[in-house]
Amino acid sequence: MGTDANGYLQIGQVAERTELSLKSIRHWDEVGLVQPSARSAGGFRLYTETDVERMLLIRRMKPLGFTLAEMKALLDAIDTVDDPAAIHTDREAATADLLEFRDKAIASADRLRRQLAYAEEFTDLLSVRTSGSTP
Repeated sequence: MGTDANGYLQIGQVAERTELSLKSIRHWDEVGLVQPSARSAGGFRLYTETDVERMLLIRRMKPLGFTLAEMKALLDAIDTVDDPAAIHTDREAATADLLEFRDKAIASADRLRRQLAYAEEFTDLLSVRTSGSTP
């Protein structure tokens, strides 16, 4: 995907790359979740690779049931853990937050796996019923 001379991506390019809607990307900007790193002279949103990575992280969180507030808190915790200038106690607290988010993600993924298994059982039952044979 092409970037402009300064290495920025336009919102349409970001949407295509992340498989997110323009509406979602704009909403995340409005609520302060992932804001563009720059604006063009015409006021268009411009994003960096780091912005795209943050959006991909959020996209991964959505099906696990994380709220917008939790997504923001997780991004803030990651920023703190990754900041070498952060105070040690702040980094420890952020690491603890990340562990809680990990536990929630594990529990949510387990729930989704169970739901998927039920859906597969159901489609198998329908396949048997529609193939003309009986169980």
